[in-house]
Amino acid sequence: MNGTTFSDKVAVVTGGGTGLGKEMSLKLAKEGAKVVIASRNIDNLKETAHLIESAGGSVLAIPTDVRDHAKVEELMKATVEKFGRIDILINNAAGNFLIPSEKLTPNGWNAVVRIVLDGTWFCSSVAGKQMIEQGGGCILNIIATYAWTGAPGVVHSASAKAGVLAMTRTLAAEWGRYGIRVNALAPGAMVTEGASKNLKFDSEEAQKLISKNVPLGRLASVDEIAELAVFLCSPKASYITGDVMTADGGAWLKSKSFLDMLGG
Repeated sequence: MNGTTFSDKVAVVTGGGTGLGKEMSLKLAKEGAKVVIASRNIDNLKETAHLIESAGGSVLAIPTDVRDHAKVEELMKATVEKFGRIDILINNAAGNFLIPSEKLTPNGWNAVVRIVLDGTWFCSSVAGKQMIEQGGGCILNIIATYAWTGAPGVVHSASAKAGVLAMTRTLAAEWGRYGIRVNALAPGAMVTEGASKNLKFDSEEAQKLISKNVPLGRLASVDEIAELAVFLCSPKASYITGDVMTADGGAWLKSKSFLDMLGG
């Protein structure tokens, strides 16, 4: 690890064992942050923790279910006990799957909303209290453009992420007085194991179909989205709060959904 941007900072990343969460955790650690990674899958956490430690970084891996407020409290308590503070929280844990709205069951609705909306609030509220006590911090919420455009097939996720966007702006307005910045990042389609499988674009053919709807003509790379996340958490973004950065190659301007593009 050779960067110094976050050399005195402690970052908590939910969903930090795989995909975008893994890449963000690696980049934060590379820039000197002490990183706490959390998810329900301990094996994924161990693998990412090993990569960080092998590169000389400092990491704590904690199995956590963000739907459980008590588990979230344990996560944040363990972070403070180990590293003394919480400077950055990235709410990245999520769940999603494509389904026509008329076929969505109450259990399907709850499965996504509890992770995305409840989980983001539980983590933000607990970490936020610590940030208020220590005099500042940064919260970044990973959302999606359909939080404001809407899209067929993702009513559960769109509703939850719209709630997270409202939460982002509300907390930014309320907690700015404490030196806490709260922003959101809305990435476009990325080829990660979880997202591409759940949203049915894990084949090369599907990725080509989706790319045709993107003005820049391609999907996002996990690396470039992670770089934007790191920027929003860094001192270079010190006057940005209550905002949402869109990074989808312009796809939201055409407002088609995966369900439409893939003929679902």
